[in-house]
Amino acid sequence: MEEIQLFNTLTRKKEPFVPLHEGFVGIYVCGPTVYGDPHLGHAKSYVSFDVVVRYLRHLGYRVRYVQNITDVGHLTDDADEGEDKMVKQSRLERLEPMEIAEKYTYRYFRDMDRLNVLRPDISPRATGYIPEQIAMVRTLIEKGHAYESDGNVYFDVTSLPDYGKLSGRTLDEAEAGGRVGVSSDKRNPADFALWKKADESHIMRWDSPWGEGFPGWHVECSAMATKYLGRTIDIHGGGLENMFPHHECEIAQCEGAFDVPFVRYWMHNNMVTLNGQKMGKSLGNAITLEEFFTGSHKLLSRAWTPEVIRFFLLQSHYRSTTDFSEKALESAESGYLNLVSILEAIHKSAGRDDSGGSDGNSKAGNGAAGGENDGQATADESFNLQKLRDSLHACMNDDFNTAKAIGVLFEQLRPLKSILQSGKSPSNITELSEFLKLFCGEVLGIWQPGETGEGGDLPFDGVMQILLDLRQSARKNKEWATADQIRNRLAELGITIEDGPGGSTYKLS
Repeated sequence: MEEIQLFNTLTRKKEPFVPLHEGFVGIYVCGPTVYGDPHLGHAKSYVSFDVVVRYLRHLGYRVRYVQNITDVGHLTDDADEGEDKMVKQSRLERLEPMEIAEKYTYRYFRDMDRLNVLRPDISPRATGYIPEQIAMVRTLIEKGHAYESDGNVYFDVTSLPDYGKLSGRTLDEAEAGGRVGVSSDKRNPADFALWKKADESHIMRWDSPWGEGFPGWHVECSAMATKYLGRTIDIHGGGLENMFPHHECEIAQCEGAFDVPFVRYWMHNNMVTLNGQKMGKSLGNAITLEEFFTGSHKLLSRAWTPEVIRFFLLQSHYRSTTDFSEKALESAESGYLNLVSILEAIHKSAGRDDSGGSDGNSKAGNGAAGGENDGQATADESFNLQKLRDSLHACMNDDFNTAKAIGVLFEQLRPLKSILQSGKSPSNITELSEFLKLFCGEVLGIWQPGETGEGGDLPFDGVMQILLDLRQSARKNKEWATADQIRNRLAELGITIEDGPGGSTYKLS
């Protein structure tokens, strides 16, 4: 296996990635709380970890990817106070909490499917694992890490000397964050809830040794992660905003219950911002993915395709802030279409090569130029595929740097445009095409080549013909502004329209 250098949030440095069990990687990523539609911030997190999973599998690892669905216990202040977000939304929409959960779980997976995010191997729901959560709470009480108080159960943070090691917060700082006068049944303001007593108005409630209630937000992930990945897991991922208190509390629960390290490598993706402010549902400035795909939000001038959204997100490193603007999306769209035009041209050229259209395209060619055959231009020197492969793997092995990998694709593939446009192709065009299908398709998830249709034409050609027809119609009707706009927008993408007596054609410039 190739060595991956992974930034471990726990140690604040890059470390060689070595899984607990050779050849197998267990990954747990905090999933959504399903009380609303997914937005761009969700997309950044799940697209980022999707690529991590894809690349590990590309290298030959067997990966078990677990991502939870939170459908109970996540309170409105993201700690121990406030109303359950599911219950609050159910009241607003006049639906049962489980109707809310079903509705938004469906929408979450629908939008992730659109973004070409692979489904997790296991997607456990918090409400389906109440017995496991109760069992963990009982263990923590028995080991002296938790205490019951009037039907509530709290974790005693003073029982673990290294509490705060992930976030870097000292116990004094955590105590200072506790709100005076709230949860007076706590021994310490920094103690957090493992089980909450349900009052008469609380809809979601279960029997427990401490009376009717519901689990705290943090304990669900601990119970489900260890159930499916063991007491020590390889990678735990999530948003940077969940480092404290959520992930800190997960560590305390698992290490307090099992006396072994909980996670070997912590990975945290950074946020999406809008005008420098975090984008999120709780802040009221989130644009949902459905609004991006339909262009229905007031901040959007038009719709944006899932492919462009995914490409836009992968152009920044997962640990970097991604600042949203339509100008940034326009730039991403231009880059994406330009890259796809190169990839499709390579795929199309490889298709001609496989069908015997170019006699000079020897698979074993070492760079010698071939002769001509039936008027077709022949192969130039072979493309340096090993350099491309090594460069892309070096980017991904450096903490999954998709932004650099995309830059490498442009840098090394761009010179091929003029060669392919001239009718020539490298002698190893087929091997290049197959590698790009693998890396751009199965690893980055940003491209799948068009299926060859009648006459060997690809959908890219069909789309271009539609644009040429629309432009010709505009010219015929003397709608010069529209005709010029089509030509100029295509030119921005590296596609030149040439008008002649027999009509208009295009070439990759």
